[in-house]
Amino acid sequence: MRTHQDAKAMAKSLRDTLAERGVEIAHSAALEIVARQFGFDSWNILSARIDRDAAPRGDGPAFEPAVPILRIFDEAKAREFYEGFLGFRIDWEHRFHPGAPLYCQVSSGALTIHLSEHSGDASPGGNMVVYMTGVEAFQKGLIAKDYKYNRPGLERQDWGLECTVIDPFGNRIRFMERGSTSSP
Repeated sequence: MRTHQDAKAMAKSLRDTLAERGVEIAHSAALEIVARQFGFDSWNILSARIDRDAAPRGDGPAFEPAVPILRIFDEAKAREFYEGFLGFRIDWEHRFHPGAPLYCQVSSGALTIHLSEHSGDASPGGNMVVYMTGVEAFQKGLIAKDYKYNRPGLERQDWGLECTVIDPFGNRIRFMERGSTSSP
């Protein structure tokens, strides 16, 4: 969770999903549920934690981690790849109306990615770098899933060990461990 906007978008998505099932809850109740999902007793505590974590350090601008937007074309394939294969969780989903293109956030640990079916949000075939530790164990875990569309290897590069996956939409994610001493 990076910002209040993320938390509020999750609460809105929760309310919308429940409303589709005939259950109406107040926005404040949805915020409390989101807070509990993150392990906090109340929205006020989560909100204070977000403020503390986002507080600028020093006098200049303070950047947060970038959130790439990747273009997708098929929700089922995206879920199979990002949830099933990579093990990410879907944090929230948004549609302007039923049947509209999906825009959602997936994450794993500190890594956050937005996936969009909207044609203007991103071009297919993007390329991103994700720095991490434990890339060799991560790659072995992916291979063990026996996903028939992707069997990523490990490559030793001058900058460290790299495991590249390509999603069903041609987007390349390069998981890198800097200066890793492991051998492929």
